[in-house]
Amino acid sequence: MSHHHHSVLSHLLSANSQWADKVAQAEPDFFPKSAQGQYPKVLWIGCADSRVPESVVTGSRPGDIFVHRNIANQFHLHDDSALSVLTYAIKVVGVEHVVIVGHTKCGGAIACYDAAKEAGTNSGTELGSESPINRWLAPLTKLAGSLDLPSDANEAVTVLVKENVKVQVANVCKAEPVVSSWAHPEKRKPVTVHGWLYDVETGRIEDLNITQTA
Repeated sequence: MSHHHHSVLSHLLSANSQWADKVAQAEPDFFPKSAQGQYPKVLWIGCADSRVPESVVTGSRPGDIFVHRNIANQFHLHDDSALSVLTYAIKVVGVEHVVIVGHTKCGGAIACYDAAKEAGTNSGTELGSESPINRWLAPLTKLAGSLDLPSDANEAVTVLVKENVKVQVANVCKAEPVVSSWAHPEKRKPVTVHGWLYDVETGRIEDLNITQTA
């Protein structure tokens, strides 16, 4: 077993050195410039799912996207980690767009859909187990219980994922760094907050047209 793990990791390391060589050859000043600072205009708040790597699916390069990813792309207003990323992105890095990106076939959303169905409507918070992931996903389970979802499970999960993106966009808009960027546009460019959906079956991103601006 350890040999298998070793080969997975050594593959990553050798692929990395090939990549670094290739970039340095094609663009000798890329890494020296990178070392001087970052100026991304976009903060991507997405799911930790391995199938949705933000830079790869948008054809981006190091330095293009500031990133925060977690289970089911949540933005809880009491989450110091997400709030720190947002604050740093807006106040230090100078990000102008925040995108919340959900995706189809999301394991977190599927779990919450199942939990809400078992619990019957609106008692989604009584997940029984006090495990961190259940605490983390409790608001999404509650959301699943409150929605009138289609009977087809696959469709229902996609609707839940879209509704979740809407809720997280609204949460980001309530966060202090966004509120203050809207209240004092003379200090820095007002931030716009967007909601997107990535389709894992096609690789396409859909703008859900729920952009919020000052």
